Amino acid sequence: MTLDAKFSNMCHMMKQQPWTATQIPDQANRVFVVTGANSGLGLATTRAITRKGGHVILAVRDEVKGRRAIAEITAEQPGARLEVRLLDLADLDSVRAFADRLRSDPARLDVLVNNAGVMAPPRTLSAQGHELQFAANHLGHFALTGLLFDLLADGNDPRVVTVTSTNHRQGRLFFDDLSGERKYSPMGFYNQSKFANAVFGWELHRRLTAAGSPVRSVLAHPGYTSTNLQTSAPVGLVKVLFGRILTPLAQAPDQGALPQLYAATAPDVESGQFFGPDGMGELRGAPKQVHLSPAAADAETGRRLWELSERLTAVRFAFPAAA
Repeated sequence: MTLDAKFSNMCHMMKQQPWTATQIPDQANRVFVVTGANSGLGLATTRAITRKGGHVILAVRDEVKGRRAIAEITAEQPGARLEVRLLDLADLDSVRAFADRLRSDPARLDVLVNNAGVMAPPRTLSAQGHELQFAANHLGHFALTGLLFDLLADGNDPRVVTVTSTNHRQGRLFFDDLSGERKYSPMGFYNQSKFANAVFGWELHRRLTAAGSPVRSVLAHPGYTSTNLQTSAPVGLVKVLFGRILTPLAQAPDQGALPQLYAATAPDVESGQFFGPDGMGELRGAPKQVHLSPAAADAETGRRLWELSERLTAVRFAFPAAA
């Protein structure tokens, strides 16, 4: 084998090495907001970013749990740069208060990781009267991204990472019954919310590109990861199946967080890309680029959801005028 062939073979082997959190570049000059950062994927994401020097704002619904998470991380990393702030994504007043406080600091923001979520609860309405999963998983993140957009636009390698699920491929938008008043299924409306995440991430990418914005919109999903998402809200068979029976098949949060960590930090990431696990069925493994469902990338669906979300949240994005 020639020297050139050996070098080519070595490069190919290097490309095949699975990406891990140890490969995250230095993040010392970057500020992150991670929603749902006190447990599960959010905590794993926060821990990995602070190990690389990033400053993380833990946006959490329970400040006591947030402070507990900070204590856990700083016990391992005494120099970690962390702060906790109250955010209830299901309450648009809380979302606006969080954004107003962050903007008044004054603050910088480089990466927003839209990670928090709720899964398959009994039918519940948010403070503004929206179905809880659609409110917390989609509308809250839509509003938060829009209210922080000007900070992101001035950021260092700015990105919005929206965490969806493989379930987006089974989801659709119930435009004629968004609140489930006529018919409600816990998993059906969870799938709707994850489909909305996917549609939003792609439509945001499309609008950012059209406006010539430096902000990148990137999507990620964790495969099947064991977190309190499967145990804190689900009811009935969903809780038994995902919270007990299938748990031994799930990967740990540190592994499940890798796709969103890659999306948030890898230098070669492009707006519009979607990352998930590389194993069978995208259920577990190292991060790789995966495919969005054609329905989630449909331009008319994107436009319709965007306009609906603007109306329901009273938030509009301040995109720059296209060159």
